[in-house]
Amino acid sequence: MADKYHDTVAKSQVTTDDNFVAAEVARIINEKREENRTPEVLKKLFNCIDLTTLKATDSPQSVAKFTERVNDFENEHGDLPNVAAICVYPCFAQVVRTVLEVSSVNIAAVSGGFPASQTFPEVKVAETALAVEGGADEIDIVLNVGNFLDGDWEEVCDEISEIKHSCRNAHLKVILETGALRTAENIRAAAILAMYSGADFIKTSTGKEYPGASLEAAYIMAQCIKEYHEQTGNMIGFKPAGGVSTTDEALGYYTIVKEVLGEKWLNNRYFRIGASRLANNLLSDILGEEVKFF
Repeated sequence: MADKYHDTVAKSQVTTDDNFVAAEVARIINEKREENRTPEVLKKLFNCIDLTTLKATDSPQSVAKFTERVNDFENEHGDLPNVAAICVYPCFAQVVRTVLEVSSVNIAAVSGGFPASQTFPEVKVAETALAVEGGADEIDIVLNVGNFLDGDWEEVCDEISEIKHSCRNAHLKVILETGALRTAENIRAAAILAMYSGADFIKTSTGKEYPGASLEAAYIMAQCIKEYHEQTGNMIGFKPAGGVSTTDEALGYYTIVKEVLGEKWLNNRYFRIGASRLANNLLSDILGEEVKFF
């Protein structure tokens, strides 16, 4: 199918060899991960967390309590950097905006028919606008995987562009749902399409229906971000999410980003980790004792 979308992807030099990717990831992790296991890196990782609650039982009261813990962290552990953002369903952005007292912590909201991206495009645009109006600084949407796999890449890109417009000044993170895409070839194409359609970040997974983040997907996405930066000068952020719960796992993603993209990506402007369990595990390792703060 010849069109500008397929042509753009076809020009990419990023590898689509799954075996090569697996071997490179294994090499990088074996050679480099342990040297990153320092107190400074653990604190930096904590500062890159999007602290997330996306449960059917979420309510204004539970989300307010969740937000209060971030306020409490500032008071009880003021010597440590706080998390990067609180991530909630779009209807709770205003609750977080009302309760949150920490200016350094952003408000992220999932949107666009999360987690399946299966609703009318008009609803996705409206939901995003309402979330931003409610106080969201960042919007996390899922790329339309069904249309992508059907090869209708124009529809995929138009939808992302419309939602991006609806974000106004909020940053847009586009979730590729790499567990559903499965191959390096698909992940590369989805990453490129998302970036050219206005994504400020590309993100691996929702953690809901399909396998979550993988180091192999991270490697491909980071290579795509590197190539895009070389071609356009734009730095796009990267966010692994879905099942990232241990310090070892977080260090793995940090190491991939460091080796492929370099130090300038290793801050919470360009690197985030979506997590609900990781915060306590990282905090325990930073403080040297088991902590269940969040």
